[in-house]
Amino acid sequence: MPKILIVDDSPVFLDLLSYALIDGGFKNLDIAKDGKEAFNKAQENNYKIIITDLHMPKINGIDLIIKLRETTMYKKIPILMLTTEHKEEIKLKGKNAGATGWIVKPFIPVQLIKAVRMCVDRVK
Repeated sequence: MPKILIVDDSPVFLDLLSYALIDGGFKNLDIAKDGKEAFNKAQENNYKIIITDLHMPKINGIDLIIKLRETTMYKKIPILMLTTEHKEEIKLKGKNAGATGWIVKPFIPVQLIKAVRMCVDRVK
């Protein structure tokens, strides 16, 4: 199973994401509570998938993606944006930053697992 980093400043959403992913068979998870912590963890680990919120303190999700995409290790790995934002201009910013996919909160666990499985297939 690939190592997955989930990033969100909401403890409730971190729990919901963790439970959904574990229930879907993904047990190799790390969590970060903001973009800065996520970037630091990414430098110390080799994640195969990253799921990040957009609105967070210190470094937001789009800036996190930009910083990760500048590194050799994370240039091509799947990064999913999970956020309450659904405006097309924000989605375009995410896509231009390098987001692989966009999932709107509140998420449906089955759809999240399906998206993660598609990412797993991509990194094989």
